[in-house]
Formats: sequence, C-alpha cells, structure tokens
Amino acid sequence: MSVENPAAEYSFRPKDSLVGAQMLFVAFGALVLVPLLTGLNPNVALFTAGVGTLIFQFITKRMVPIFLASSFAFIAPIIHGVNTWGIPGTMCGLVAAGLLYVALSLCIKIFGSGFLHKLLPPVVVGPVIMVIGLVLAPVAVNMAMGRTGDGSAWLVPQSTAMIVAGVALIVTVLASLLGKGWLRLIPILIGVGAGYVAALILDLVGISGTIQSGFDPGSLKNFTGPALVSFKPLVDAPWFAVPDFVFPEWNLQAIFFIVPVAIAPAIEHFGDILAIGNVTGKDYVENPGIHRTMMGDGIATSMASLLGGPPNTTYSEVTGAVTLTRMFNPGIMTWAALFAIALAFIGKMGALLQTIPVPVMGGIMLLLFGAITVVGLNTLVKSGEDLTESRNLTIVALILVCGIGGMVLPFGKFTLGGIGLAGVLGVVLNLILPAQNKN
Repeated sequence: MSVENPAAEYSFRPKDSLVGAQMLFVAFGALVLVPLLTGLNPNVALFTAGVGTLIFQFITKRMVPIFLASSFAFIAPIIHGVNTWGIPGTMCGLVAAGLLYVALSLCIKIFGSGFLHKLLPPVVVGPVIMVIGLVLAPVAVNMAMGRTGDGSAWLVPQSTAMIVAGVALIVTVLASLLGKGWLRLIPILIGVGAGYVAALILDLVGISGTIQSGFDPGSLKNFTGPALVSFKPLVDAPWFAVPDFVFPEWNLQAIFFIVPVAIAPAIEHFGDILAIGNVTGKDYVENPGIHRTMMGDGIATSMASLLGGPPNTTYSEVTGAVTLTRMFNPGIMTWAALFAIALAFIGKMGALLQTIPVPVMGGIMLLLFGAITVVGLNTLVKSGEDLTESRNLTIVALILVCGIGGMVLPFGKFTLGGIGLAGVLGVVLNLILPAQNKN
C-alpha cells in the first residue's frame, strides 16, 4: 500500500482514481441511507454529495482531504417535514439551515473559533443530539416490525420483518466490531446487503407475503406470495437518466422548525475537522481556517437542498479510510466526488436502492438512532460537567423533556416544536441562566 507524505499538497492524478472510488464506496452506505429513510431521491443525494464536496474543496483552497455527504442529524426533521409540507417546503428549511452555517462561519471569522463553543457548549449540544436520536426511536421500531414509519399500517408480516431486521442489525454490529480493514469502515453497507439477501431468501422459500384482510400481524398464515422484494422498479428504470431534482418552495414554518437542528452538526463539524487534522498532521482550524470549512459545509448543504438532496456534512467514515490508507492528497476526494456525480445519472442505481425492504432499513435504524443518542450522551460525558448542578440540570432536563415529549409552541400561524424547539430552548437557557456559584 502506498503512503503519502502528510504534508502533500493537492494534486489531481489519474493514478488516484481507484482510491477515490474506494473512498466513495466507504461513504456509499451512509450517503444513500438518508434519502432512503426520508423519502428523498438517492440519485439526487449522490449528485449533491459530489457537487457539495467540490464546492467545499474550492472554498477551503483544496487543502482538506474530506468528503461531504448526507447528514444523519437532519433525518428526523426531514421525515417530519416531508410528511407535513412535502419535499419542496422541507427543502426551504434545509436551505436556511445551510445559511445558518454560513452565518456562524462569519461570526467565527469576526469573533474567533471560541465563539461557537461559548454559544453552544456541550450542555446544550449533547442533549439536542440525544433528542435527534430518541424522537426517531418509534420510527425505527415500527419499520423493524414491518409497519410504516408512523405505525399506521402493516406492510409485511411481523414475524418475517423481525427476521429480516434482525439479520441486518446483527450483521451490522458484527461488521463494526469484528471487521478488519475496509470491512470495518462499511458496516451499514454490509448490514443492508445481508438484510437484503435474507429478504430474498424468505421470498424464495415463500414465507414472506402480502397482507390479507383480517390479519394477525404476528401470524404468517395470513400472508401469501412474495412481497418483500419487487424488482419491477429496477426493470422499468432506464440505465441513464437525469436525477429527479426537486426545487424548494417558500415555507416559513419549515424554516423555524429545521434551522435550530443545525446547532448539533455545526458543533460536530469542529470535531470532524480536528479529527482529519490529527490524521494528516495539519492544523486545519488555522489554515484554511475553521470559518472556511464551516462555510464550505454550509454552502454545500444549501446547494444540496436547492436541488432536493439531503444536507451535507463531513464524513467521519472517510476520515477513517484516510487513516487506514495513509493517503492524504485532497485530490483523491475530487475523484470520489466525480464518481458520485457520475453514478447519479445511472437510473437503475436509484431503482435498485429503492427495492430495499422496509424491515431491512428498520434493522439498521435501530442501531443508527441509538448511536446518535449515544453520541449526544458521550458529548456530555466528555465535557466533564456536573449535570446535577442546578443550571446544567435545568438546561439538560428541559431540552430532553420538551424535545422528546413533543412540546409545541404556537407563534401566530407558525409553531416551533420537537428538535427545533429543543435547540432554541437550549441556546436561550444557556444565554439567560446565571452561572452557578461554586463557592
């Protein structure tokens, strides 16, 4: 395996194209998972990830070897937004979330990098991240049991669904724990593949099926015929097609609901940039500057949302791949971006992804949303703050209860609730509550 000098400058070389394709492969599972869970188009997500990465490289002077793609932090608000306002209205809120990144980057440029940590300390960010994971728990459980995300209808028999979801979940966990080298970097991709194969096997042996009237969800006798996987969308899809772009439409309610969610990934951005800097031996916080990296992330997110794609974020999976290969040339990410854009125009790619059964996604979501919650918990633990202190206890408690409980505050024709309310509440409480007297 070749080794690059950590101080290597950007170069775009044909010999790096294979490594670039590998970097996209590492990011692929998580990249397409977000649109599949939220009802967005995976081909659009591929396109906007590639273009977003190129935008990020331009703004950061092509210095940072990192790849941008679909952000997990926005899954819950996108699901709610699509069900409430449709995709165009939701995209309006996501565009605004990207612009919040840009505003934060300008504040960092003016006030310094410590500004964001003072505005959004771990006692605010940690519980907000936990809310993002926990409010999605019912969706994951419903899908793993064979129901729609809101639990309103059964799609496949519960017994069959639990088998498929269990295979996807167990294989994902084993891949993350026992996988070596590249395999450890793609547990989601491996888990989805295993669940998909399990669904195909159940279809072949004839114990999966469609729902008959008067059914018992736990009984297989009320279901007949293969139902888990249908290849008709794959057969009907063209080989080459322009991604199904969706443009935003103005929706102030979506803006108020979604923008506060950007609080959590804005802080995570710091961690991702520090992580890749530790790998390459460079201080990207200083050069090109954290304000540039955050601006690149924000503009990439707004661009993606303008076309109907999920918000972008810096991918820690790819940072892990950079660590493994020891190849630090940012030009490799250019190749990964170009491959993502090219794949976006393969119509059958998106159709194949959309044949993945609901229980497979449910099994992955059980782990994914729990992992998001643990990230938030770890943020609190690492901060070393005494959470029983009155000020900290108040902030954390109100964020969790109001966010998970679904509290909604009306403002005329608009409402603020869920994750958005949790984020705003945390910021406001942190600003107005007096510091605890430790004497």
